[in-house]
Amino acid sequence: MVYIRMATLADIPEIKACYIDCFPDPRNESNPGAIVSFFNDSILSPLEVVYVAESGGRIVGHVVANLLKKKRKKESEDDKEGDKEERLEGYISDLGVHPTHRKLGIATKLMTAAEKAMVQVYGFEYVNLHVRVSNHAAINLYTKILGYNIRDTLAKFFDDGEDAYLMRKQLPGKQPQLQGRKATHGGGCFSSKATVALGWKLMKLKRNSLFQDIGPITKIPSLNRLWCWRPWLCE
Repeated sequence: MVYIRMATLADIPEIKACYIDCFPDPRNESNPGAIVSFFNDSILSPLEVVYVAESGGRIVGHVVANLLKKKRKKESEDDKEGDKEERLEGYISDLGVHPTHRKLGIATKLMTAAEKAMVQVYGFEYVNLHVRVSNHAAINLYTKILGYNIRDTLAKFFDDGEDAYLMRKQLPGKQPQLQGRKATHGGGCFSSKATVALGWKLMKLKRNSLFQDIGPITKIPSLNRLWCWRPWLCE
């Protein structure tokens, strides 16, 4: 039996081990700290969702999704605000399944969980991702099973110089059956728009290294009660 659930900081050692097996690369093995830092930041960020697949008491897969800011294209020459207006969309930044558990539908379950979260938490209409042009198994998964479309080809997108397909999918609307349910999360929760607004401010602070003096977000009592990954339960 495979269980899909949200990741916690306690999962990071297992996620790291799974990641190294998923993506055998000397750079990953020589710098595991970078993997730990990536997942630590992703799990703590209010602008990202991280799910893991668990089977037999161990983690065998993961997916990371975050927010992508995009500018709306001009509809005409008279549309002066077109290039200035920004919208938020989802982006799949990382997906991996352990080699021993592939072709079992785990990647589909992880992607479905991430997509649902992007709809229910943030109300996104679209999700994007990049994939290597040589990764035929992943391309088949995205296009034939999950319903993504190839929008563009980006030359030398990856570090090793390989091209990438830019893929995009329109997400279904927010499901009404999940609205109106209540839950207690140890304090007040933000609605999705407020969560996004605060998240951007905190990410800017982090980039400016202001968090170095006050420690991880989870150690800030005034912010702890606001960190709700399921705001639709409290609306």
